[in-house]
Amino acid sequence: MIHFVLADLKRFRLGSAVIVLLIALAVALGTTVTLQERALRLGSARASEKFDLIVGAPGSATQLVLSSVFLQPAALPLMPGDTLVALTEDPRVAWAAPIGFGDFVAGFPVIGTTTTLIEMTTTGFAEGRAFAAEGEAVIGSAVDLALGDTLVPTHGKQAEGGHAHAGIAYRVTGRLDPTGTPWDRAVLVPIQAVWHVHGLGHEAHDGHDHEAEGHDEEAHDADGHDEEDHAHAHAAGEDHAENHGDDHGDADHDDHDSHDAPAFDPDAPLDETWAAGEAPGLPAILVKPRSIADAYRLRQDYRATGDTLAVFPAEVLTGLYAMLGDAKRVLVAVAVGAQTLVAAALLLVTVIQVGQRRRQIGALRAFGAPRGAVFGIVWLELALLFGTGILLGLGLGFAATEGLSRAFAAERGFPLPVAFAPGDLLGFGLLVLGAAGLSAVPAWLAYRQPPAAALRD
Repeated sequence: MIHFVLADLKRFRLGSAVIVLLIALAVALGTTVTLQERALRLGSARASEKFDLIVGAPGSATQLVLSSVFLQPAALPLMPGDTLVALTEDPRVAWAAPIGFGDFVAGFPVIGTTTTLIEMTTTGFAEGRAFAAEGEAVIGSAVDLALGDTLVPTHGKQAEGGHAHAGIAYRVTGRLDPTGTPWDRAVLVPIQAVWHVHGLGHEAHDGHDHEAEGHDEEAHDADGHDEEDHAHAHAAGEDHAENHGDDHGDADHDDHDSHDAPAFDPDAPLDETWAAGEAPGLPAILVKPRSIADAYRLRQDYRATGDTLAVFPAEVLTGLYAMLGDAKRVLVAVAVGAQTLVAAALLLVTVIQVGQRRRQIGALRAFGAPRGAVFGIVWLELALLFGTGILLGLGLGFAATEGLSRAFAAERGFPLPVAFAPGDLLGFGLLVLGAAGLSAVPAWLAYRQPPAAALRD
């Protein structure tokens, strides 16, 4: 029987190949949707594991998480710098680390932070050491730079009109081990360097309170600046020259900074302790609570003040997953619809094919083939086509998801794990049962066909 089926498939190889391809494409569509949605959930959850609690200024909790965890540029408002001091002195906090955004190096985001964040969120260094001076930098594992390279940061991306900071340069002193997060594509520098580069951190020197990027409301009124636009430009990597170009040139701005704030000094030692009134405004602070109970109390306290927003990244991601699940349901419905249409079309084709092979079936019966054998030949032939298409579709879907995930990882900096789950066996089983049922319809028609009538026709 097997030899007969294989010979028959070889004789109709072109039609068989078309049937297999249609089935494979329909199955691949549903497989890709399922695997890609799962990979995105798993990848983003793993990327946020080290981020227990994030404190920022009131605004969008989703954007705070996307900017702090996934390093997506956005115009985040700034919270008072004293929030960092309060958190580092809070007995409920194991450690707290500031996060400052705004600059880029060769398309990689420059993140201002402290050695505490590096020690507590990474496994160590692949080579080199942590920064120990204001002009030193640590790079993530995916940053295409080398130890000893000199980095000139730009305020905003150059492709989007960002400008280079004149006279500012960092030297790479270390490369971190891979973390599987977007921070693998980051350049980490001391937070004090970010403040000094942008003309901040002068509260301790002249006694002024500059909660939004080092300029209080009165200073902005006197100089003709808008406080919120200035804070957003520094926090999110917008073009500083674009926001201030009508009032100051780069030279005037650098001169203004040099008079109001400590100048950037690449050899200056790190100072990672701050007193009240010394720390400038910050877009985000990463907090590690000592216990789960402390985490909820801290979130409650830093939401109640109205000056800050505290969020659990996992909770924010859960909301995003719900939206992603809705999109998945729509795409799965589209995939199921496509599979149903393909199955209906193939069923019609196979029924027509059985009708056209009446003489062959009649000859088999006339030579003594029992009805069960005829049923088995037709069913096995179609089942082989459907089964091959399903297996090929699963392979194509997996390969497509792998390709999309690799492209996403290269763009966003964190991997998306692609794998089949035990629950996928149920869907695979339903596909196989459906294929077996569809194959039985033409086989039943051949089973009921009278041999005498077939030969007479």
